[in-house]
Amino acid sequence: MLKLIPAVLAAALAASISPFAQAHDAAARDSAQVKNVVLVHGAFADGSGWRPVYDELTARGYRVSIVQNPLTSLADDVKATQRVLDRQDGPAILVGHSWGGTVITEAGVHHKVAGLVYVSALAPDAGETTAQQYAGFAPTPEFVIETGSDGYGFISPAKFKAGFAHDTSDADAAFLRDSQVPINMSVFGTRLTQAAWRTKPSWAVIATEDKAFDQAMLVHMAERIEARITKVAASHAVFMTQPKVVADTIDRAAKEARRSTK
Repeated sequence: MLKLIPAVLAAALAASISPFAQAHDAAARDSAQVKNVVLVHGAFADGSGWRPVYDELTARGYRVSIVQNPLTSLADDVKATQRVLDRQDGPAILVGHSWGGTVITEAGVHHKVAGLVYVSALAPDAGETTAQQYAGFAPTPEFVIETGSDGYGFISPAKFKAGFAHDTSDADAAFLRDSQVPINMSVFGTRLTQAAWRTKPSWAVIATEDKAFDQAMLVHMAERIEARITKVAASHAVFMTQPKVVADTIDRAAKEARRSTK
């Protein structure tokens, strides 16, 4: 009988502290979760296209900032992203769409970046150019870029909806088409000096109906960076047409980033 007393006391003590321990553990998990998200747009669009994802994330309690890339050079876009990262009050998940993937790959070495999310995005390595990522993959005939004499490119208006946003309404596609932000096409030939995905955990959303990239190319890039991959039926404008899926992936990254290592 005496031998049972220590065991009974231990069980009683464990029961008495269990609620406290559970609350402490929950608080620790909550404090470890990243609360800041920085969204980086790609070519031909601006940050306003992130509005549906912004709404999803802010409703979940995240502090969301949106970078407005000038699309004039990789260095300019990286600097624009760094300015926003500098303003964060803690660790952040850095998210890039399309060309924005190249930007976050270079800018993501910033000390406040806890993780990277690639949304149908490019992911070069240090020493590579963005243009190199297309080598060996199928062409995309519905995604037609028209380059002016000054070297800046627009998506062909006649091909815009089919190539960029076939799953949006005609009105939304027309607005995106007519509010295009041209990109300096020379950026695709700029070599990166950093590859943040080599040291930061990565996640990827792949739009399976994306006409801007060969699907094999998107999968190859995501697998090379060892990203946790989510696939969704959507166009290149996945950030507008599937905001919940994109937000769910960012939410997952925010919860897992502090526990992840590469």
